Amino acid sequence: MKKVIRTIGLLISSFAVLLLLTSCGTPLSKQNVVTRAEETNTLTWGVKADTKLFGLMDVKDGQIKGFEVDLADALTKQILGPKGKAQFVQVTSSTRMPLLQNGNIDAIIATMTITPERAKQVDFSRSYFDAGQSLLVKNGSPIHNIKDLNHSGRTVLGVVGSNSVQNVAKAAPKARVLQLSDYAQAMTALKSGQGDALTTDNGILYGMAVENPGYSVVGGTFTKEPYGIATRKGQGDFQKKIAKALTEVEKSGQYNKLLAKWFSNVPGFNYKEMER
Repeated sequence: MKKVIRTIGLLISSFAVLLLLTSCGTPLSKQNVVTRAEETNTLTWGVKADTKLFGLMDVKDGQIKGFEVDLADALTKQILGPKGKAQFVQVTSSTRMPLLQNGNIDAIIATMTITPERAKQVDFSRSYFDAGQSLLVKNGSPIHNIKDLNHSGRTVLGVVGSNSVQNVAKAAPKARVLQLSDYAQAMTALKSGQGDALTTDNGILYGMAVENPGYSVVGGTFTKEPYGIATRKGQGDFQKKIAKALTEVEKSGQYNKLLAKWFSNVPGFNYKEMER
């Protein structure tokens, strides 16, 4: 009898969880984000956990920390009020779009460049960080700019799901491109000599240079990479709230404070040019 009661209890609990996740039968991907967020007082953001300065897992407390995490928290409080809660889900360049489309996250704020191709799948906010693609090399490397990579025998490291790979293929078509699953693996590959340079946005590379002494960002930028906050199509009211919240965060001076917090001490990074 106890087993029967326990089984019934588990079934009831499972059913309750299912109802909570599907909002009475409506799939997460079809739910209105604003309505659910106001009911739960929570917004769920997809953030990087391997990108220093923007989103990096702190092994000491298991929390993801960075500029984008702090900005998402500030936006959440603008949208839901001071008691609004920002929940964070770790994403990579290859997982962020599926997680968004499935409804596992409400928005992506994960060094995601606004492009026409991506805009066909998601809606973007205006840029919250104007980056540009560059190169990370070992100090003393003969690679000084993108042109130095345009030779057979040169290998460029990138990350799956990032448009950086396509950009460098256009800028240095003779180079071989090796794609890794995340930036941590790409950095390991660079250190082990599997590539001559690692390429992605300069903001990300500056963080990697800080974390890995002996490596430098070179060659300036050869693209414009404006980062935007991505939401699912059909969530226009949510995008409007994000736009308004971003404007308020900038007007209040909070944006510049976050920028200074994360970038003011990064060698070679002129955060003054990024102030708003």
